[in-house]
Amino acid sequence: MPEKAAFRGTALPLMLLLPQLAITAVFFYWPAVQAVIQSTLREDAFGFSSEFVGLENFTEVLSDPNWLNAAANTAVFSTSVAVLALSISLFLAVQADKRLRGSEVVRTLLIWPYAVAPAVAAVLWLFLFHPQIGLIGRGLNAAGVAWDYRLNGTQAMLLVVLASAWKQVAYNFIFFLAGLQSIPQAVLEAAAIDGARPVRRFWTVVLPLLSPTAFFLAIVNLTYAFFETFGVIHSLTQGGPGKSTETLIYKAWTDGIQNLNLGTSSAQSVILMVLVVTLTALQFRYVDRKVHY
Repeated sequence: MPEKAAFRGTALPLMLLLPQLAITAVFFYWPAVQAVIQSTLREDAFGFSSEFVGLENFTEVLSDPNWLNAAANTAVFSTSVAVLALSISLFLAVQADKRLRGSEVVRTLLIWPYAVAPAVAAVLWLFLFHPQIGLIGRGLNAAGVAWDYRLNGTQAMLLVVLASAWKQVAYNFIFFLAGLQSIPQAVLEAAAIDGARPVRRFWTVVLPLLSPTAFFLAIVNLTYAFFETFGVIHSLTQGGPGKSTETLIYKAWTDGIQNLNLGTSSAQSVILMVLVVTLTALQFRYVDRKVHY
């Protein structure tokens, strides 16, 4: 058996951990503490002074109809992105796992979109679905479909969901493909000998063995939809039309950066952080029971 590394003192382990601890403290804990502190303050119109207001910012946010609308948009948007990205990536991974000619090239091409920045991904989809210059957008209008995501809120939500899910498919594909390749062939062969057809083998053997990977990706995809899709929404719709695609993260940015209302913006960020932590804890509490390790 390989020998385990042993440290006689604590100085060297602490020095090895120090860079990562410093990065975590500077880029996560310090901004989080600053947001909590700022959420209890209210600045004057010129930003020269601030006063402690306790939980008034939170009360104002939770009673704001625009924030409630953004929360509803976030629920629809994040659920749609996660379901669409997971289902498409699982299908592509199953197809790429087959022993077909050129499968290595297909796998490489499917991984490439993950390297595209969210704002760039949004521009690519804009060139496809713009009603005047987009290839698909012009085709839909020519076919008699009144397509203009700049005026139709449902179309705008559909477009940002598609663009965000497309950006995440490559990430999910990598994990699903690795999970499929780690399943022992003996298990699948035994199921085939017992008379299980490919579809039945997938639902009764492959999918349960992939459940840890799917559970991990479900959490990652929801977190991605909550926080990392700002660039897609900002480049495509800027929260419109009529706030139909304004999510919680986009509203927090609008109130804080554009409206310079740092108190309520910080309160929104704190609420969003609590929502994501709570959602993740609930997933581990209830969904984790059905995961087969």
